[in-house]
Amino acid sequence: MKWRTYPEDVLPLWVAEMDVPLAEPIVRAVTDALARGDTGYPVGTAYAEALADFAEKRWSWDGLAVQRTAIVPDVMLGVVEMLKLVTGPGDTVVVNSPVYPPFYQFVEHMDRQVFEAPLGTEGRIDLGGLEDAFRRAVDGRRRAAYLLCSPHNPTGTVHTADELATVAVLADRYGVRVVADEIHAPLVVGGVDFVPYLSVPGAGNGLSLMSASKAWNLAGLKAALAIAGPEAAADLARLPEEVGHGPSHVGVIAHTAALRDGTAWLDALLAGLDDNRRLLGELLAGHLPGIAHRPGEATYLAWLDCRALGLGDDPAEVFLRRGRVALNSGVPFGTGGAGHVRLNLATSPEVVREAVRRMAAALG
Repeated sequence: MKWRTYPEDVLPLWVAEMDVPLAEPIVRAVTDALARGDTGYPVGTAYAEALADFAEKRWSWDGLAVQRTAIVPDVMLGVVEMLKLVTGPGDTVVVNSPVYPPFYQFVEHMDRQVFEAPLGTEGRIDLGGLEDAFRRAVDGRRRAAYLLCSPHNPTGTVHTADELATVAVLADRYGVRVVADEIHAPLVVGGVDFVPYLSVPGAGNGLSLMSASKAWNLAGLKAALAIAGPEAAADLARLPEEVGHGPSHVGVIAHTAALRDGTAWLDALLAGLDDNRRLLGELLAGHLPGIAHRPGEATYLAWLDCRALGLGDDPAEVFLRRGRVALNSGVPFGTGGAGHVRLNLATSPEVVREAVRRMAAALG
């Protein structure tokens, strides 16, 4: 999709796929499975066990209980299934805009309405605005959920333990159920701590979705895990059996191998992303000083504020038409997205340099 959506003369830095060779332990695990003819239906808890071990070692979280997990096809389809468990048609789902566009698309398609609680300064959760959104969401005794993006896409913000604990307090106060999309959790920069939502006090009735797909570039090998807090176990138990038929068994094998044996590869990836993040900042400062850029604490996505360039609400269209570089338009990310673009920096330094060169030439 990344390289075939646009004509060959367009440099693609949009969809969240990485230009990296696959980790050797994943290649070996999948190849061995194919050699055995092991291509049936998924079953078992190996994926959940691998994630629990990874979470304990990486985030010092020993609260991921394997018995409170379920395999789902991918994170967004898992989000849909979790929202079905805790809300009904016509109910409200709160999101922090600007946010990953499928949050709007999937929620509206399942006949829920989206309430925005825009991020505050420096891309952090505006807790006062969130409380107001919760209050409005449950008005009339309706059920409501909060779809938390953690780490946040597109800003790369990593929510703190204190912020998440306050979220849990507010959710309990208003009876809002939290569903956390934590797909970017392994992609946090050094020195910054990722805090799983279910690890904070008061989050026991929350639900989380995690996957190895973003960190190990496995989007085409479908598999993710839904995780329930202790008080949400009964909700997860109501997940229809057929949902577990959607993930790829080969995908489960790949994700399990990534979590068990792919941490050295992940650490090398993170070092390369750090280099590209610094390079992008230097290039923007030197060639596109009108773009405001705050490096994210996580993900491999850069959220660029282009409003000072005078390119209108959709500068991505200008960069594509004049510079032949494909970025994500900020408009579909909701309130706060206009005038912004999202750039995927998980590529070679040469491609990053060429992208900025083309963007600067588009303004000439």
